[in-house]
Amino acid sequence: MSLIHTSHFTTRVPRLRCLAYRVRVEQCVSRKNEIRSFSSVGRYSLFPNTYRPIAEIPSLPEFLAQQAQNNNERGIPDAENVPYIKEEDLLGRGRRVYMETYGCQMNVNDTEIAWGILNNAGYEKSQTVDDADIALLMTCAIREGAERKVFTRVSQLNALKTRKDPSHRKANLKIGILGCMAERLKEKLLEDVRGVDLVAGPDAYRDLPRMLANTQEGQAQINVQLSLDETYGDVAPVRLDAAKPNVFISIMRGCNNMCSYCIVPFTRGRERSRDIASILKEVEYASKLGYKEVTLLGQNVNSYCFGAGTSIANIGDSSNLSRGFSTLYKRKEGGVRFAELINEVSLVNPNMRIRFTSPHPKDFPDALLDVMNNRPNVCKNIHLPAQSGSTRVLASMRRGYSKESYLDLVEHIRQKIPGVTLSSDFIAGFCGETEKDHEDTLDLLQRVRFDQAFLFAYSMRQKTHAHRRLVDDVDEETKKRRLKELIEVFHKGAAEANAERSGQQAVVLVENSSKRSDGEWVGRTDGNTKVVFPKGSLPDERDTERGQVSVKVGDYVRVQLEGGGAMTMRGVPQAIVSLQ
Repeated sequence: MSLIHTSHFTTRVPRLRCLAYRVRVEQCVSRKNEIRSFSSVGRYSLFPNTYRPIAEIPSLPEFLAQQAQNNNERGIPDAENVPYIKEEDLLGRGRRVYMETYGCQMNVNDTEIAWGILNNAGYEKSQTVDDADIALLMTCAIREGAERKVFTRVSQLNALKTRKDPSHRKANLKIGILGCMAERLKEKLLEDVRGVDLVAGPDAYRDLPRMLANTQEGQAQINVQLSLDETYGDVAPVRLDAAKPNVFISIMRGCNNMCSYCIVPFTRGRERSRDIASILKEVEYASKLGYKEVTLLGQNVNSYCFGAGTSIANIGDSSNLSRGFSTLYKRKEGGVRFAELINEVSLVNPNMRIRFTSPHPKDFPDALLDVMNNRPNVCKNIHLPAQSGSTRVLASMRRGYSKESYLDLVEHIRQKIPGVTLSSDFIAGFCGETEKDHEDTLDLLQRVRFDQAFLFAYSMRQKTHAHRRLVDDVDEETKKRRLKELIEVFHKGAAEANAERSGQQAVVLVENSSKRSDGEWVGRTDGNTKVVFPKGSLPDERDTERGQVSVKVGDYVRVQLEGGGAMTMRGVPQAIVSLQ
C-alpha cells in the first residue's frame, strides 16, 4: 500500500490488478512531476501521463458501451450470452437418484418435496444405491449422534467409487447432503468430507436440477441460502410410500422461538407460513387419492399465521398465547391463525383424520382447543413438549413458561378436551441441571403421566444460545443415568394409562401388517395409541347389506381394547366403521 498526499486528505490507495497488465501505485507516486491533485476541473489518474479534464471522462453508460465494444473485438461474449448452462442440461434424462432420510417427519416431507422437484426435471427414483447415479442424504442436525450416522454413511457411499471389482465400482456416483446438516456445516462438508459433490440447505431444493447438472462437469456445488418466504407451496410432493393411509403436509417452515438448546432457527430459518389456499388444495387432493389421515407439519405448527388483517371464520380469538406463557419475539398481528386453518382442513373430508405436529405449548388458545373438541375428525391427541420440569432450567432454556404454568395448561386442556392424550419431549442433563432440577422433571412426568414421550440426553449444538453463553457441565455418565430414570418413570405412567383403557372401545385406523406377525394388523387410535389385532373379516357398518368384509389397510375398525404395555395395546376387532 502507498500514501497519496493532497491538500485535502491522506488516503491509502490499493494496488490495482487488471487482466492484461498491472500497475503499481508506488511507481506512480514516485513520479512527483506527474502527480496532480484533485480539483474541480481535472482528475489525476494512476496511470502515468494521463491527466484528463472531467468533461472528457465518459459517463457510466458510455463507459459500459465502450467496454462492450472492446469485449466484442476481443471475442469476449456478453453476459447475457455466456453459456453457463443450457435449459436442456437441467433435465435428468432418466438419471437415477437414490435418497435416504434421517431425522424428523419434516425431513421425510422435505424428501418428498425434493422428489417432486427432481421428478418434474426428468430424474428417476432408484430403490437401491447400487442402481443409482446419484445418492442424496436428507440429514438432521438436532443431535451429534444424527450427524455421526450421516458421516458414516457418506464414507460407505464414497467407498463404492473405489471398489476393486470394476464390475461393481461406481466411480461416477455423485453424493449430495441435503437439509439441516448441510445448512449447519456448509462449506465444511465439501472441504472436510471426502466424496461429497453437492450440499443443499432446506431452502435450496428448487436448485437441485442445476446443481446436479453442474456436478456432471466435475464441479462441486453448494447452496445454503436461507429464505424468508420459501414454503414450497406450489410443489407437488412425491409420496415415499403411497400405500400408507396417512400423509404429511407441511404448512409452515422455520422457527422464531430461539430456545437456547435448539439449532432449528439456524438450519431452517425464520418462521413463514404457507398460503392457506395451497394447503387446502393439497388436503383435498390427498382426500381424492384415498388417504385417511393428514398430519399438518411445522417446526412450531400451531403458531401458523398467514396474511395480515384477514380472517376466514368466527371461531373466537385464536391469536392469544396460552395463559402464563411468553415469547422472545414480537408476534404478528391478525392473519389466519392455526385454529382457523385446522377448522377449514377438518371440513374437507369429515371421514379423514386430522393431526398436527410439532406444536409449542405457548400457542394453545381456547379457540384451538374448542375446534379440537368440536370436530370429530380432529384427533384428540396433543404433543406438548415440556423439555424439563424445572422452572430454573426452563428459564435457562428460554422456553417462556414455568413448571406451574405448564401444569396449569395440562389441566386446562384436559378440561376442554375430555379423554385427550398427551405426549411430550424431555432433555436430560441440560447445561447447569442439578439433581434437584432432575427431580422436578421426574415429578412432572409422574403428575402428568404422558401417553407417549421422546426423551434424549442433551447434545450441545454450535451456533445456539447455549453454545455461546452456557456451559455443558453435566458429564455423560450423569446424563445417561438421568435419561434412564426419566424413561423408567415415563414407561410406568404410560403402562398405567393403557391399563386403565382396557375394556374401552376405540376406533383404529389400519396402517399395516404387524412386524411380528403376518396374521395381525397394526394401527392407531384417535389418541395415537398403537393397537394390534387379528386379521379377518368383519361386519361393515358403513353398508350393512354387504355382510362380512375383509379388513384392509385404510379401514377404520372399532375394537375393544385389552391389556398391553406402555407402548402398545391389543384389541378385539368388532366392525368396520366410519368417523361420521
